[in-house]
Amino acid sequence: MFIQVIRGKVADAAGLHAAMDRWGKELPPGATGFLGYTAGITDDGTFIATVRFASAEAARRNSERPEQGAWWAETAKCFDGQPTFLDCPQVMQWLQGGADDAGFVQVMEGQTRDANRLRKLMQRYRTEIRKLLPEIIGATVALRGDGAYVETLYFTCEPTAHEHIEPPADLADLICEEQELMGDVSYLDRYRRPPAGPGSCKRR
Repeated sequence: MFIQVIRGKVADAAGLHAAMDRWGKELPPGATGFLGYTAGITDDGTFIATVRFASAEAARRNSERPEQGAWWAETAKCFDGQPTFLDCPQVMQWLQGGADDAGFVQVMEGQTRDANRLRKLMQRYRTEIRKLLPEIIGATVALRGDGAYVETLYFTCEPTAHEHIEPPADLADLICEEQELMGDVSYLDRYRRPPAGPGSCKRR
């Protein structure tokens, strides 16, 4: 899998919402290798999207489509300045991976010093964490070569009921090591609303 992360300051939120809805309705049929996307706008006006493709080649072919180019030329006008594009050829999937029908999504950005160890830790406690947080659907971690990552965590609904549950000691140790490997993390939370496209976001 290949993930492209798009981020930018929004100048026209309504126009961007409409553009994303238009993409979801009109452009996917010709996007060979497109797997799905998650997108939203935070309270401070930052747009962030994680777009999943089967491969980097599929993402490149999509970018080269005339209809994609025409759509982006109009959509880019909704931003204040140029958005940034982060190409992530390394992708970790956890549990069910990405889920476009998630009721709540949390996006985390940071930099890890050991992506391989992080991958192993995530796989080790997946059964136990599912028992503590049954709202979890899955996650993707999009990695750039220098250790920068964007993790997108998908839930059926906002996980508030279990926030203060103490995990077993062995699980707590794994989570503690994972958090240390993730480094300084920036959090962005996003609710998803139908139709497909960006929902409203909040920052915590």
